[in-house]
Formats: sequence, structure tokens, C-alpha cells
Amino acid sequence: MKGQYLMTKKIILIVLALVVALGIGCRSSIVKNVHDAPMPFATENKPSIEQIKKAIIVAGSGLGWRIKSQSPGHLIGTLNLRAHKAIVDIKYSTENYSITYNEGSTNLNYDGTYIHSNYNGWIGNLEKAINVQVSSL
Repeated sequence: MKGQYLMTKKIILIVLALVVALGIGCRSSIVKNVHDAPMPFATENKPSIEQIKKAIIVAGSGLGWRIKSQSPGHLIGTLNLRAHKAIVDIKYSTENYSITYNEGSTNLNYDGTYIHSNYNGWIGNLEKAINVQVSSL
């Protein structure tokens, strides 16, 4: 009887360890938005708004984002990865740009503050790619 009790206790501990391990793997993060990031120009000559638009599209496309024009100074970026769909608003001028979460995103467990932990990495990569493309203008 004591052996069966110890075996049951071990099984319960193993199950609890697995639940904790799986819970850690599915953590959420506070959503990352980029607000008014300065345009990183490499030269004294400012690129045109059209050149900046093209640089943002090239940057996003290189990472698998589908970038579409919404209105002057406003692009919509969509990234489909497995079952996840991230949609962002990219607003830009010749001075700065912003990347913000769009409510049309799906399967990212967004609750108004927290979001799927991979989302922030995707946004960080997009931000870096935009900086590289714009700085080469």
C-alpha cells in the first residue's frame, strides 16, 4: 500500500512539473509598440516620403510581412506564421515612424495588455529591418 502511495505521489509531481514547464513556454509579454522612432538617415539629404514608403515595404517583405498602403503615410503590415496572424499599423513621415498593434490580429492571445511572447520579437525584427533600409537611402 505504501509503495502505491509513493508511486501516485511521484506521478502527481511529474504531472505538476510538466504543467509548470508548459506554462512557462506559453508566457505572454506586454505588447511592444514603436512610437515615433526617428528616421535613421545616413546622409544629410532627406529621402522623400515615397522613398521611405518603399524602404518600409522592402524591410517588411524581407521578413515575410505583406505590406499594403492604407493612406498617405499609413501602411498595414500582415505577418502569417503557422496559426498566428499579426497585423500592425505603420505610420510614417520623413521624420519618424510608429508600429502599433492592430485589432485585426488573430490567435495572439492579446488581452489589451499582454500578447503572445513571439509577437514582440516579430516587431523588434521589423523595426530593425526598417532602420537598416531607411539608413541606406
